[in-house]
Amino acid sequence: MQTYNIAVIAGDGIGPEVIGEGKRVLEQVAALDGSFRFAFTDFPWGCEYYLKTGEMMEADALEKLRAFDAIYLGAVGCPGVPDHVSLGDLLLKIRRGFDEYINLRPVKLLAGAPCPLAGVRREDIDMVVVRENSEGEYANVGARLFPGTKEEVALQTGVFSRKGCERVMRYAYELAKREGRTLTSISKGNALGYSMVFWDAIFEELGHEYPEVETHKLLVDAASMFFVKDPERFEVVVTSNLFGDILTDLGAAIAGGMGLAAGANLNPEKKFPSMFEPIHGSAPDIAGKGLANPLAAIWSASQMLEFFGQEAWAKKVIAAIETLLTEKKTLTPDLGGTAKTQEVGSAVCAVLRRV
Repeated sequence: MQTYNIAVIAGDGIGPEVIGEGKRVLEQVAALDGSFRFAFTDFPWGCEYYLKTGEMMEADALEKLRAFDAIYLGAVGCPGVPDHVSLGDLLLKIRRGFDEYINLRPVKLLAGAPCPLAGVRREDIDMVVVRENSEGEYANVGARLFPGTKEEVALQTGVFSRKGCERVMRYAYELAKREGRTLTSISKGNALGYSMVFWDAIFEELGHEYPEVETHKLLVDAASMFFVKDPERFEVVVTSNLFGDILTDLGAAIAGGMGLAAGANLNPEKKFPSMFEPIHGSAPDIAGKGLANPLAAIWSASQMLEFFGQEAWAKKVIAAIETLLTEKKTLTPDLGGTAKTQEVGSAVCAVLRRV
Protein backbone atom coordinates (compact mmCIF):
# COMPACT_ATOMS: atom_id res chain seq x y z
CA MET A 1 0.00 0.00 0.00
CA GLN A 2 1.27 3.47 -0.92
CA THR A 3 1.94 5.63 2.14
CA TYR A 4 2.06 9.40 1.86
CA ASN A 5 4.07 10.86 4.72
CA ILE A 6 2.73 14.31 5.56
CA ALA A 7 4.32 16.87 7.88
CA VAL A 8 1.60 18.90 9.58
CA ILE A 9 2.25 22.44 10.81
CA ALA A 10 -1.19 23.40 12.07
CA GLY A 11 0.11 26.72 13.35
CA ASP A 12 -1.86 29.34 15.20
CA GLY A 13 -5.41 30.51 15.79
CA ILE A 14 -7.90 28.55 13.71
CA GLY A 15 -5.11 26.65 11.96
CA PRO A 16 -5.37 23.48 14.10
CA GLU A 17 -9.17 23.45 13.75
CA VAL A 18 -9.30 23.63 9.97
CA ILE A 19 -6.30 21.37 9.40
CA GLY A 20 -7.89 18.80 11.68
CA GLU A 21 -10.85 18.60 9.33
CA GLY A 22 -8.62 18.43 6.27
CA LYS A 23 -6.79 15.48 7.79
CA ARG A 24 -10.12 13.74 8.47
CA VAL A 25 -11.12 14.15 4.82
CA LEU A 26 -7.78 12.80 3.59
CA GLU A 27 -8.10 9.79 5.90
CA GLN A 28 -11.65 9.20 4.69
CA VAL A 29 -10.52 9.29 1.06
CA ALA A 30 -7.71 6.83 1.80
CA ALA A 31 -10.08 4.49 3.62
CA LEU A 32 -12.55 4.55 0.74
CA ASP A 33 -9.85 3.94 -1.87
CA GLY A 34 -7.90 1.26 -0.05
CA SER A 35 -4.73 1.49 -2.14
CA PHE A 36 -3.00 4.28 -0.20
CA ARG A 37 -2.84 5.77 3.26
CA PHE A 38 -1.68 8.95 4.95
CA ALA A 39 0.79 9.08 7.83
CA PHE A 40 0.72 12.45 9.60
CA THR A 41 3.49 13.86 11.78
CA ASP A 42 2.61 17.00 13.71
CA PHE A 43 5.07 19.79 14.45
CA PRO A 44 4.29 22.47 17.07
CA TRP A 45 5.84 25.38 15.19
CA GLY A 46 4.29 28.81 14.82
CA CYS A 47 3.79 31.93 16.91
CA GLU A 48 3.08 30.12 20.18
CA TYR A 49 6.33 28.24 19.67
CA TYR A 50 8.05 31.58 18.95
CA LEU A 51 6.77 33.15 22.16
CA LYS A 52 8.19 30.21 24.10
CA THR A 53 11.50 29.77 22.28
CA GLY A 54 12.23 32.92 20.27
CA GLU A 55 12.07 30.92 17.01
CA MET A 56 9.19 30.18 14.64
CA MET A 57 10.68 26.74 13.91
CA GLU A 58 13.52 24.65 15.21
CA ALA A 59 16.93 25.46 13.76
CA ASP A 60 17.00 22.15 11.86
CA ALA A 61 13.35 22.35 10.77
CA LEU A 62 14.06 22.14 7.05
CA GLU A 63 16.23 19.07 7.54
CA LYS A 64 13.41 17.39 9.48
CA LEU A 65 10.80 18.34 6.87
CA ARG A 66 12.93 17.22 3.93
CA ALA A 67 12.03 13.54 4.43
CA PHE A 68 8.27 14.07 3.97
CA ASP A 69 6.22 13.78 0.81
CA ALA A 70 4.31 17.01 1.53
CA ILE A 71 3.68 19.65 4.16
CA TYR A 72 0.17 20.59 5.31
CA LEU A 73 0.14 24.10 6.78
CA GLY A 74 -2.67 25.73 8.73
CA ALA A 75 -2.04 29.39 9.46
CA VAL A 76 0.55 31.44 11.31
CA GLY A 77 0.19 34.77 13.04
CA CYS A 78 -0.92 36.07 16.40
CA PRO A 79 -0.93 39.32 18.37
CA GLY A 80 2.45 40.01 19.91
CA VAL A 81 4.49 38.54 17.07
CA PRO A 82 5.40 40.92 14.21
CA ASP A 83 3.93 39.80 10.89
CA HIS A 84 7.28 39.94 9.12
CA VAL A 85 8.66 37.50 11.70
CA SER A 86 5.78 35.01 11.52
CA LEU A 87 5.80 35.09 7.72
CA GLY A 88 9.51 35.33 7.04
CA ASP A 89 10.76 32.82 9.58
CA LEU A 90 8.35 30.02 8.71
CA LEU A 91 6.30 30.22 5.51
CA LEU A 92 8.83 32.08 3.36
CA LYS A 93 11.70 30.10 4.83
CA ILE A 94 10.04 26.85 3.76
CA ARG A 95 9.12 28.17 0.31
CA ARG A 96 12.67 29.31 -0.40
CA GLY A 97 14.42 26.45 1.33
CA PHE A 98 12.50 23.82 -0.63
CA ASP A 99 12.47 25.74 -3.91
CA GLU A 100 8.67 25.80 -4.00
CA TYR A 101 8.76 28.17 -6.93
CA ILE A 102 5.19 27.62 -8.10
CA ASN A 103 2.33 29.03 -6.07
CA LEU A 104 -0.82 27.58 -7.56
CA ARG A 105 -4.10 29.19 -6.58
CA PRO A 106 -7.45 28.24 -8.09
CA VAL A 107 -9.93 31.09 -8.45
CA LYS A 108 -13.08 29.15 -9.28
CA LEU A 109 -16.67 29.95 -8.36
CA LEU A 110 -17.96 26.62 -7.11
CA ALA A 111 -21.60 25.63 -7.45
CA GLY A 112 -23.52 27.20 -4.58
CA ALA A 113 -20.74 29.57 -3.53
CA PRO A 114 -21.65 33.22 -2.91
CA CYS A 115 -20.38 35.87 -5.33
CA PRO A 116 -20.53 39.63 -4.70
CA LEU A 117 -20.55 40.43 -8.41
CA ALA A 118 -23.90 41.07 -10.08
CA GLY A 119 -24.77 39.24 -13.28
CA VAL A 120 -21.85 36.82 -13.15
CA ARG A 121 -22.42 33.18 -14.04
CA ARG A 122 -20.61 30.42 -12.21
CA GLU A 123 -18.63 29.49 -15.32
CA ASP A 124 -17.44 33.10 -15.69
CA ILE A 125 -15.03 32.72 -12.76
CA ASP A 126 -12.79 29.75 -13.49
CA MET A 127 -9.10 30.59 -13.53
CA VAL A 128 -5.82 29.31 -12.14
CA VAL A 129 -3.24 31.84 -10.99
CA VAL A 130 0.37 30.67 -11.33
CA ARG A 131 2.36 32.94 -9.04
CA GLU A 132 6.16 33.07 -8.91
CA ASN A 133 6.92 31.97 -5.37
CA SER A 134 10.65 32.08 -4.70
CA GLU A 135 12.07 35.48 -5.65
CA GLY A 136 10.69 38.69 -7.18
CA GLU A 137 9.50 41.35 -4.77
CA TYR A 138 9.67 38.92 -1.82
CA ALA A 139 13.34 38.02 -2.29
CA ASN A 140 14.25 39.60 1.07
CA VAL A 141 17.09 41.67 -0.34
CA GLY A 142 17.52 45.16 1.03
CA ALA A 143 18.92 47.30 3.80
CA ARG A 144 18.12 49.96 6.41
CA LEU A 145 20.59 52.83 6.22
CA PHE A 146 21.22 55.43 8.91
CA PRO A 147 18.69 53.87 11.30
CA GLY A 148 17.12 56.15 13.86
CA THR A 149 18.17 59.35 12.11
CA LYS A 150 16.33 61.86 9.94
CA GLU A 151 18.27 60.51 6.98
CA GLU A 152 17.05 56.92 7.47
CA VAL A 153 16.48 55.04 4.23
CA ALA A 154 14.89 51.65 3.59
CA LEU A 155 15.89 49.73 0.47
CA GLN A 156 13.81 46.78 -0.77
CA THR A 157 15.18 45.12 -3.88
CA GLY A 158 13.17 42.89 -6.16
CA VAL A 159 15.11 39.99 -7.68
CA PHE A 160 14.06 38.68 -11.10
CA SER A 161 16.33 36.03 -12.55
CA ARG A 162 15.99 34.58 -16.03
CA LYS A 163 15.84 31.11 -14.49
CA GLY A 164 13.13 32.15 -12.03
CA CYS A 165 10.98 33.87 -14.64
CA GLU A 166 11.38 31.19 -17.28
CA ARG A 167 10.46 28.27 -15.07
CA VAL A 168 7.28 29.81 -13.68
CA MET A 169 6.21 30.97 -17.13
CA ARG A 170 7.00 27.61 -18.69
CA TYR A 171 4.87 25.91 -16.03
CA ALA A 172 2.01 28.26 -16.92
CA TYR A 173 2.47 27.74 -20.66
CA GLU A 174 2.47 23.96 -20.22
CA LEU A 175 -0.67 24.14 -18.07
CA ALA A 176 -2.46 26.30 -20.65
CA LYS A 177 -1.34 24.00 -23.48
CA ARG A 178 -2.42 20.84 -21.66
CA GLU A 179 -5.86 22.20 -20.76
CA GLY A 180 -6.45 24.17 -23.98
CA ARG A 181 -6.82 27.46 -22.14
CA THR A 182 -5.64 31.02 -22.69
CA LEU A 183 -2.68 32.43 -20.78
CA THR A 184 -2.48 35.98 -19.45
CA SER A 185 0.72 37.51 -18.09
CA ILE A 186 0.25 40.31 -15.56
CA SER A 187 3.06 42.78 -14.92
CA LYS A 188 3.75 46.51 -14.60
CA GLY A 189 6.20 47.10 -17.41
CA ASN A 190 5.19 50.71 -17.99
CA ALA A 191 6.47 51.79 -14.56
CA LEU A 192 9.00 49.15 -13.50
CA GLY A 193 11.44 49.61 -16.35
CA TYR A 194 13.90 46.92 -15.36
CA SER A 195 12.18 44.03 -13.58
CA MET A 196 8.84 44.06 -15.37
CA VAL A 197 10.22 44.91 -18.82
CA PHE A 198 12.49 41.90 -18.30
CA TRP A 199 9.46 39.81 -17.27
CA ASP A 200 7.49 40.89 -20.35
CA ALA A 201 10.38 40.12 -22.69
CA ILE A 202 10.82 36.58 -21.34
CA PHE A 203 7.09 35.92 -21.57
CA GLU A 204 7.16 36.93 -25.24
CA GLU A 205 10.28 34.83 -25.94
CA LEU A 206 8.76 31.69 -24.46
CA GLY A 207 5.57 32.28 -26.38
CA HIS A 208 7.35 31.36 -29.61
CA GLU A 209 7.72 27.81 -28.23
CA TYR A 210 3.97 27.56 -27.64
CA PRO A 211 2.24 28.82 -30.79
CA GLU A 212 -0.90 26.89 -29.89
CA VAL A 213 -1.42 28.90 -26.67
CA GLU A 214 -3.41 32.12 -27.00
CA THR A 215 -1.67 34.76 -24.89
CA HIS A 216 -2.54 38.15 -23.45
CA LYS A 217 -0.64 40.73 -21.41
CA LEU A 218 -2.13 43.14 -18.87
CA LEU A 219 -0.80 45.73 -16.45
CA VAL A 220 -1.61 44.81 -12.88
CA ASP A 221 -3.89 47.81 -12.28
CA ALA A 222 -5.96 46.99 -15.36
CA ALA A 223 -6.00 43.32 -14.38
CA SER A 224 -7.37 44.23 -10.94
CA MET A 225 -10.23 46.07 -12.62
CA PHE A 226 -10.97 43.20 -15.00
CA PHE A 227 -10.91 40.63 -12.19
CA VAL A 228 -14.05 42.43 -11.01
CA LYS A 229 -15.61 43.70 -14.25
CA ASP A 230 -14.79 40.84 -16.62
CA PRO A 231 -13.37 37.78 -14.81
CA GLU A 232 -14.39 35.55 -17.72
CA ARG A 233 -11.38 36.77 -19.72
CA PHE A 234 -8.95 34.98 -17.37
CA GLU A 235 -8.19 31.26 -17.63
CA VAL A 236 -4.52 30.66 -16.75
CA VAL A 237 -2.73 33.66 -15.24
CA VAL A 238 1.00 34.00 -14.59
CA THR A 239 2.41 36.81 -12.51
CA SER A 240 5.07 37.84 -10.03
CA ASN A 241 5.24 37.11 -6.32
CA LEU A 242 3.76 40.39 -5.09
CA PHE A 243 1.15 40.85 -7.79
CA GLY A 244 0.07 37.23 -7.44
CA ASP A 245 -0.30 37.60 -3.69
CA ILE A 246 -2.61 40.59 -4.06
CA LEU A 247 -4.60 39.39 -7.05
CA THR A 248 -5.38 35.99 -5.57
CA ASP A 249 -6.91 37.61 -2.48
CA LEU A 250 -9.04 39.68 -4.82
CA GLY A 251 -9.84 36.45 -6.64
CA ALA A 252 -10.91 34.85 -3.36
CA ALA A 253 -13.25 37.78 -2.70
CA ILE A 254 -15.11 37.24 -5.98
CA ALA A 255 -15.18 33.44 -5.66
CA GLY A 256 -16.81 32.80 -2.33
CA GLY A 257 -14.50 34.49 0.17
CA MET A 258 -11.35 33.56 2.04
CA GLY A 259 -13.05 30.56 3.59
CA LEU A 260 -12.89 28.91 0.16
CA ALA A 261 -9.38 30.02 -0.81
CA ALA A 262 -6.75 27.30 -1.16
CA GLY A 263 -3.14 27.40 -2.26
CA ALA A 264 -0.34 25.03 -3.19
CA ASN A 265 3.39 25.79 -2.96
CA LEU A 266 4.94 23.39 -5.43
CA ASN A 267 8.35 22.04 -6.17
CA PRO A 268 7.24 20.43 -9.44
CA GLU A 269 10.30 18.22 -9.75
CA LYS A 270 9.56 16.72 -6.29
CA LYS A 271 13.17 17.11 -5.18
CA PHE A 272 11.73 18.69 -2.03
CA PRO A 273 8.32 18.41 -0.37
CA SER A 274 5.58 20.72 -1.61
CA MET A 275 3.34 22.58 0.83
CA PHE A 276 -0.44 22.92 0.81
CA GLU A 277 -2.41 25.50 2.77
CA PRO A 278 -5.62 27.46 3.09
CA ILE A 279 -4.65 31.05 2.41
CA HIS A 280 -6.83 32.70 5.04
CA GLY A 281 -5.20 33.99 8.20
CA SER A 282 -5.12 32.59 11.71
CA ALA A 283 -8.20 34.61 12.80
CA PRO A 284 -7.36 34.58 16.52
CA ASP A 285 -10.65 36.34 17.35
CA ILE A 286 -12.67 33.22 16.48
CA ALA A 287 -10.12 30.55 17.40
CA GLY A 288 -11.48 27.76 19.55
CA LYS A 289 -15.13 28.67 18.99
CA GLY A 290 -15.90 26.20 16.22
CA LEU A 291 -16.72 29.05 13.82
CA ALA A 292 -13.84 28.58 11.38
CA ASN A 293 -14.64 27.47 7.86
CA PRO A 294 -12.55 24.37 7.01
CA LEU A 295 -13.48 24.24 3.31
CA ALA A 296 -10.35 26.10 2.17
CA ALA A 297 -8.19 23.63 4.10
CA ILE A 298 -10.16 20.77 2.55
CA TRP A 299 -9.73 22.30 -0.92
CA SER A 300 -5.97 22.48 -0.33
CA ALA A 301 -6.13 18.80 0.67
CA SER A 302 -7.71 18.21 -2.75
CA GLN A 303 -4.74 19.98 -4.31
CA MET A 304 -2.45 17.62 -2.41
CA LEU A 305 -4.34 14.61 -3.76
CA GLU A 306 -4.00 15.96 -7.30
CA PHE A 307 -0.27 16.52 -6.84
CA PHE A 308 0.11 12.89 -5.71
CA GLY A 309 -1.62 11.73 -8.89
CA GLN A 310 -4.97 11.02 -7.23
CA GLU A 311 -6.89 13.26 -9.64
CA ALA A 312 -10.18 11.35 -9.39
CA TRP A 313 -10.30 11.74 -5.62
CA ALA A 314 -9.26 15.38 -5.88
CA LYS A 315 -12.30 16.01 -8.08
CA LYS A 316 -14.58 14.08 -5.73
CA VAL A 317 -13.48 16.25 -2.80
CA ILE A 318 -14.31 19.40 -4.76
CA ALA A 319 -17.66 17.88 -5.75
CA ALA A 320 -18.36 17.17 -2.07
CA ILE A 321 -17.61 20.80 -1.20
CA GLU A 322 -20.01 21.88 -3.94
CA THR A 323 -22.68 19.57 -2.51
CA LEU A 324 -22.47 21.34 0.85
CA LEU A 325 -22.53 24.76 -0.79
CA THR A 326 -25.54 23.86 -2.91
CA GLU A 327 -27.56 22.14 -0.18
CA LYS A 328 -26.75 24.96 2.31
CA LYS A 329 -27.53 22.68 5.27
CA THR A 330 -24.06 22.43 6.79
CA LEU A 331 -22.13 25.67 6.41
CA THR A 332 -20.25 27.89 8.84
CA PRO A 333 -21.45 31.44 9.66
CA ASP A 334 -19.21 33.12 7.07
CA LEU A 335 -21.25 31.31 4.40
CA GLY A 336 -24.59 32.05 6.04
CA GLY A 337 -24.92 28.83 8.05
CA THR A 338 -24.85 27.82 11.69
CA ALA A 339 -22.69 24.70 11.54
CA LYS A 340 -19.54 24.20 13.56
CA THR A 341 -16.14 23.52 12.01
CA GLN A 342 -16.21 19.80 12.83
CA GLU A 343 -19.76 19.43 11.50
CA VAL A 344 -18.62 20.71 8.11
CA GLY A 345 -15.76 18.23 8.03
CA SER A 346 -18.12 15.41 8.99
CA ALA A 347 -20.54 16.46 6.25
CA VAL A 348 -17.82 16.39 3.58
CA CYS A 349 -16.81 12.89 4.71
CA ALA A 350 -20.45 11.77 4.61
CA VAL A 351 -20.84 13.02 1.04
CA LEU A 352 -17.67 11.20 0.00
CA ARG A 353 -19.00 7.95 1.44
CA ARG A 354 -22.08 8.31 -0.77
CA VAL A 355 -20.26 8.76 -4.08
